[in-house]
Amino acid sequence: MRQYLKKQYSSHYPEAGCDEAGRGCLAGPVFAAAVILPKNPGIELVQVLNDSKKLSVAKRKLCRSLIEEQALAWAVAAIDAKTIDEINILNASILAMHKALEMFKMQPSMILVDGNRFKPYQTIPHTCIIRGDASYLSIAAASVLAKTSRDAYMETIHHDYPEYDWIHNKGYPTSKHRKAISELGLTPYHRRSFRQNPQLRLPFQKSTAH
Repeated sequence: MRQYLKKQYSSHYPEAGCDEAGRGCLAGPVFAAAVILPKNPGIELVQVLNDSKKLSVAKRKLCRSLIEEQALAWAVAAIDAKTIDEINILNASILAMHKALEMFKMQPSMILVDGNRFKPYQTIPHTCIIRGDASYLSIAAASVLAKTSRDAYMETIHHDYPEYDWIHNKGYPTSKHRKAISELGLTPYHRRSFRQNPQLRLPFQKSTAH
């Protein structure tokens, strides 16, 4: 039987969990979410919620619906590829988390962050937890909102550039994605600072020929 995730990290309440999605992608924004859950979330959410990478698409959608219904506060923010190239992916991920926290109407007493790097947000204490999305409900909730939001975005822009197969790879470096980059070049959604192809640094130009 799977052990359920922990509801609380500290004696501080409320706690906001933060996580990002899309950090290792070649294309698209990085998304981050922040979530404050009630002290006692509904039993269905507690039983199902886990690190978003461990959930099926159907379970992620179910969790997203439950999170949005039950959370005391939740928000999702994105930082585009151009900004990622300018400030690097780590800073962009942290900036996205800060922007999500800025959307809150209630202020958390503690911030829990998945991973090992963060920058202070206002004067609120924070702690970084490696694999926090597999340990704490609030971080797992943030991971679900960040991933489902980013996946939906990548599926939308896939229709502009279907050759890159973003509807399936969501911007991650699959062989089909890399092959499209090699043959067609980079789109405006690609991150120029990431290693795409050693010989390729030219922007994508869509053909108008019929």
